Amino acid sequence: MREIVILIPEIDAQQNVEIDVRINGRKRTLKYKVEIIEWEGCDPSEDRVSVLKRKIANYDKNWQLMEIGAPTGKQIPLIFRQRKIEETTEF
Repeated sequence: MREIVILIPEIDAQQNVEIDVRINGRKRTLKYKVEIIEWEGCDPSEDRVSVLKRKIANYDKNWQLMEIGAPTGKQIPLIFRQRKIEETTEF
């Protein structure tokens, strides 16, 4: 099993979430970041898919895109996970 779904409370844009898990006695901290892409202010001649692709391609390479949320008329949420996982051994 590679993924477990965990429901978290509603959070605002630009928030960070840290989740501590233990796998075979090793503690890992997974870090997630929610980013909101606003359509307003984007070049009107550029379609939304192109805007989204450009934003994702130019995002900090230390973060991996995990999910694209449901878009609204004004914005779309993106969830990124930090690529480096902090690991400690605790028994």
